[in-house]
Amino acid sequence: MTSSTHSAGSTSSPRASSGQVMDAEVTPQVIKEHGLKPDEYGRICEVLGRKPNITELGLYSVMWSEHCGYKHSRALLKTLPTQGPKVLQGPGENAGIMDIGEGWAVAFKVESHNHPSAIEPYQGAATGVGGILRDIFTMGARPIASLNSLRFGPLTDPTVQRLFAGVVRGIADYGNCMGIPTVAGEVVFDESYTENCLVNAMSVGLVRHEHIIKGRASGAGNPVIYIGATTGRDGIHGATFASTEITDESTEKRSAVQVADPFMEKLLMEATLELIHSGLLVGIQDMGAAGLTCSTCEMASRGGAGIEIDVAKVPQREKGMTPYEILLSESQERMLLVAKPGCEQKVHDVLAKWDLHAATIGFVTDTGRMVVKENGKVVADVPADSLAEAPVYHPAKSEPAILKKHREFDEASVPVPKDPGEILEKLISDPTIASKRWVYRQYDHMVRSNTLVRPGSDAAVLRVKGTPIGLAMTIDGLGSYCALDPYEGAKIVVAEAARNIACSGAEPIGMTDCLNFGSPEKPEVFYCFDRVIAGLGDACRAFQIPITGGNVSLYNENPSGAIDPTPIVGMIGLFADVSAAVTQWFKNDGDFIYLLGNIGDSIGGSRYLQVAHGKKTGRCPKLDLEPEHKLHQVLKAMADARLLQSAHDCSDGGFAVALAECCMTGGTHEAKTLGARVELPGQGRVDARLFGEAQSRVIVSCEAAASAQIEALAGKFGVPCAKIGQVGGGTLVIGGEINVPVTRLADLFFNRIEKLMASPFQNS
Repeated sequence: MTSSTHSAGSTSSPRASSGQVMDAEVTPQVIKEHGLKPDEYGRICEVLGRKPNITELGLYSVMWSEHCGYKHSRALLKTLPTQGPKVLQGPGENAGIMDIGEGWAVAFKVESHNHPSAIEPYQGAATGVGGILRDIFTMGARPIASLNSLRFGPLTDPTVQRLFAGVVRGIADYGNCMGIPTVAGEVVFDESYTENCLVNAMSVGLVRHEHIIKGRASGAGNPVIYIGATTGRDGIHGATFASTEITDESTEKRSAVQVADPFMEKLLMEATLELIHSGLLVGIQDMGAAGLTCSTCEMASRGGAGIEIDVAKVPQREKGMTPYEILLSESQERMLLVAKPGCEQKVHDVLAKWDLHAATIGFVTDTGRMVVKENGKVVADVPADSLAEAPVYHPAKSEPAILKKHREFDEASVPVPKDPGEILEKLISDPTIASKRWVYRQYDHMVRSNTLVRPGSDAAVLRVKGTPIGLAMTIDGLGSYCALDPYEGAKIVVAEAARNIACSGAEPIGMTDCLNFGSPEKPEVFYCFDRVIAGLGDACRAFQIPITGGNVSLYNENPSGAIDPTPIVGMIGLFADVSAAVTQWFKNDGDFIYLLGNIGDSIGGSRYLQVAHGKKTGRCPKLDLEPEHKLHQVLKAMADARLLQSAHDCSDGGFAVALAECCMTGGTHEAKTLGARVELPGQGRVDARLFGEAQSRVIVSCEAAASAQIEALAGKFGVPCAKIGQVGGGTLVIGGEINVPVTRLADLFFNRIEKLMASPFQNS
């Protein structure tokens, strides 16, 4: 079905629930159903100099959705630091890229797939992994690792268990089929996410400098080629769906959830990399959110060009698809590329070798317009820039009243526990703190044989084959802190990620973020968003870590309310020599144990306060950026000098939990244990000293012969350093407060989630 681009009359519209396409007029109700505001519709009419037809309305609805257009976040995102001497590509492309030496660069990015995963956990998570992998190899980089950050409600809830199992299986199946190791991640269980799970996926790839390519169209007359899977009706309006709150009606939008095919993606990845490395392409873009619409208009806009396509030439797997459906479909495993002059047949030959669908569907123009035809008849004609540049909003903001209550919370009202050992056992078996072995045992984390430090330590470590270079990588988030103090919480998120990288012995060099929030149209939510951006920016500037890209996921709300403000940070660290890598576990009887940093005297915002007392309140810890940066630097210096046997930061559960984790070797194999006997430093409340979460603290161990050098380096960098005990025995002893067999702690730590998932209907 076709229509004139100069009429708002009877044209193609969103398909009905039966799958049939019906005629529709562009009425106020149709505009509302497309997620567009009346003034936005008015702006579209101004841009076009006429009313849009239904197909054009669909184009603007997806490109001006929050998911694609960043309407409420773009102005604040521009305040973040994005430049640095190693940055080769910052925000604005499919992934950020940083130089790592010897002609190599690392590409990395994190994105969300929250709404789809809440409705279809397996497909939502699987397609989230597929999408972020395409962002990496679209840049010419071969993916070498995946990471993920997951948030769910309490794991004793059978519905949460179903979501959790489905998401983990989706991530595992897709990554394992692709042959990409999943090397690190985090999982948090909290009431805030009961009706809105978060699924944030990160991918990391390697690329030679000469093979970097971008998603741009240029050269009038150059062919525009569609490659990959055929187009179906799955995922239509997926971007719009991801830009609204989850309601009771959301389950009816399952058609907005894409369907994954990792075997097709494997072929697509190999073919894409061959095309790029053969020098046949001008540019290439993943068909992700908003599908063919986004890839077409963004490539044209970035290149200062136009594109003309004919949707009748698009490979389709369903009959009777309209231009509207073809343009808005988010069927997975598809790419759009622009070939160099005279290379069209060579491109088709490469794709035929990989048994991939390929079709020349159009060409680059110099008009600056996106022109869509069907069998030669124009069905849409709009300025490409107008689609790629959504309106920018500056919402009202006001501090949530609850933040004042958190600041006024009296810690003296919380009783000091009589048996700290019992509290340690509760914390170590809390699903948020407990080992995620049940999760990462489902992932292949050794495929391609680059992984040197596997899941379970502070950061994963991979080598760059043929060089001494190594990469450390981690993904972190602290929604509970940001719910108490969004500015301070955001600083801490960056600091913890950087600290994890530094504990591995690497230098933090770059960051990507995924910002998960409720509706930005609510002043209290936007206040938190604004303060989080400020905190992220200040921390990154202090640590000299550029942000090379990321994702914003808003409208994470349901009838019960919004999620906690949840910035997720993915960070990359660099080893000049990867043999300096360090893990978090104690190694030898008799090694000395040091605490770098001070013990702290508050329980505010701690996991201890939540688990032992059922209170999610108080002032979250304060972070002084300068001492934190010095801590990162001294850890790297100690690792470079090969002084460390282990290093582990104090985070959830504080000093006591960090010590317990040091006593238990992680990984997928049988846990090994080593005890320790340490003194409890500091003064004041014993629970604050044991379980408080004061920042800028790391527990390290070293051989006795390295003790003097450890103390000297700490003094040189001005980092507090206290020898607190020794490794040895089978018991964790902390002063006169805790005396627990490490085997007991290991059983609770490694088996808690496995036991819950083995008995899904028991609230144990």
